[in-house]
Amino acid sequence: MIERKLTKEQQVVVEVANYIGRNYIAPHAIEWDEKEVYDPTPIKAMAQADLFGLLIPKEYGGLGFGSTETALAMETLSKYCPGVATTFAAGCLGALPLLIGGTKAQKEKYLPLIAQGKALCAFALTEPQAGSDAAAIKTTAKKDGDHYILNGIKTWITNGGIADIYVIIALTDPKKGPRGASAFIVHKNDPGFVPGRKEKKMGLRSSVTSELILMDCRIPKDRLIGREGMGFILAVKALDLARPGVAAQAIGLAQGAMEVSLLHAKRRVQFGQPVYNFQAVSHTFAEMAARLEAARSLLYDVTRMIDSKAKNISGASAMVKFYATDMAMWVSERAVQMMGGLGYSRDSLAQKYMRDAKCLQIYEGTNEIQKNVLARELAKIYQHEEAA
Repeated sequence: MIERKLTKEQQVVVEVANYIGRNYIAPHAIEWDEKEVYDPTPIKAMAQADLFGLLIPKEYGGLGFGSTETALAMETLSKYCPGVATTFAAGCLGALPLLIGGTKAQKEKYLPLIAQGKALCAFALTEPQAGSDAAAIKTTAKKDGDHYILNGIKTWITNGGIADIYVIIALTDPKKGPRGASAFIVHKNDPGFVPGRKEKKMGLRSSVTSELILMDCRIPKDRLIGREGMGFILAVKALDLARPGVAAQAIGLAQGAMEVSLLHAKRRVQFGQPVYNFQAVSHTFAEMAARLEAARSLLYDVTRMIDSKAKNISGASAMVKFYATDMAMWVSERAVQMMGGLGYSRDSLAQKYMRDAKCLQIYEGTNEIQKNVLARELAKIYQHEEAA
């Protein structure tokens, strides 16, 4: 509803994402969800349209855009299917540690493949005992001459088993705890590296989530990103940059849910008139629109902040992630309610949006953790003001 001025390039990004959504995603979204099927067709279409190159610098074969353009693509794709958009989003997240801390040789080798969509990425931090407490990871990487040997299990890894390139966070010095963690590049065909059990999820079913098992996985030492001990620094920076993308997914999801339910409310006749005419219903949609636009405004304020190279984005990134995903959960639940029994049917997109929305409140750091992050940042700000 609120008009936002986009550059010509940004308009093209939205148009391309809409084209892919209408033609490659929308006709199959419910079927893929019902069957829990990952179909690479829309991902290939995104690759051909250069969407995977949005964040990659031009010198490495990308388009050289920023967080705003990437968020526009994610928002638009998520309107059609948040599950498919999650595959795209996880690919972007997996590329971020390379962009942030990769050597020139690593960037020259991997970033062109990522930009062209020839190599799908995944980011692997979570383990069975290390979810919100990411510092509790146990996967190790032991130096052995010109190689590292990795051992451990990663869980809940988006794109696990279908990605070509994995960024693995592992301990090179377990005695140092988080300061002993490092980041490594692992290829899907590396000996000793195998996908484990695929998760059966409530939502985002067209996206693959699985275990990763590393059993004496031997990789060359030049696959270390940055230097030893930088793993958690790279992970935190990558997640700070990626969380606005989750917010973008939430906003696209909420937009789709609102549109589906509003169209139904205008067509469904009860007591001699469309149910939209009843004040309880129309006021619900007014609230949906207001919350949606507030989240969207916050998102693009944060992406502009990132694109302007702001030094500290942790608080803003956390804020937009929990605010937008909580909004999406509320909007999608209301969308089901506004459609009554039809919204509850598995043939309806409304119930799919609601199930998909739940995961957005959990992954890439639960919303409770995001509030902790924001609270810490607020304390720092007011501590400085008090001192002044």
